Amino acid sequence: MLCTGGAALARAQYARTVRPAIGYGGRVVANTAPNERLAWMCKLLNGGQEVAMPEATAAIASRELAERQDFQLNLVGRGYPIPGQGQLFLGWFTEKAMRELESVFVRVRVVDRVGDVHERVVNLLKGADRSPTHPDASPF
Repeated sequence: MLCTGGAALARAQYARTVRPAIGYGGRVVANTAPNERLAWMCKLLNGGQEVAMPEATAAIASRELAERQDFQLNLVGRGYPIPGQGQLFLGWFTEKAMRELESVFVRVRVVDRVGDVHERVVNLLKGADRSPTHPDASPF
C-alpha cells in the first residue's frame, strides 16, 4: 500500500513537470499577406518542456475570402509537434477577412509524455487589431 502511494506521488510530480503550458498570441505584422498588406498573425505558444484545420479553411473560404490572399491557416493535425519553449504558426488574417469573421476557434489537444491529455480552445481573432495601421513593434 505504501509503495503504491509513493508511486502515485512520483507519477503526479513527474506529470506536473512535463505538463505543457499552452498559450496563444497575436500581432499585426507586415510582409506576410500578399501585396505587402498588414495582417493579424496568430501563434500557439508552448511554455512546457515537450514537444485540424481543413474544415475551418473551407468555412472561411465560403465567405468569399481567398485563401493565401485574405487569410492563411496552418493545417496541423494529430501528431504534429509543438516545440517545447517554442511557437507554432497558426495563421494570419487581413483586414478584409477580419471584417467578415467574428471569431475563428481552434481546439488544441496535447498528450504529454505521461499520457495525460490537455485541451485548450483559442479564438484566433481574440484581441485582434481589426483595422491595423502599422505593424506591432514587439515580436513574438
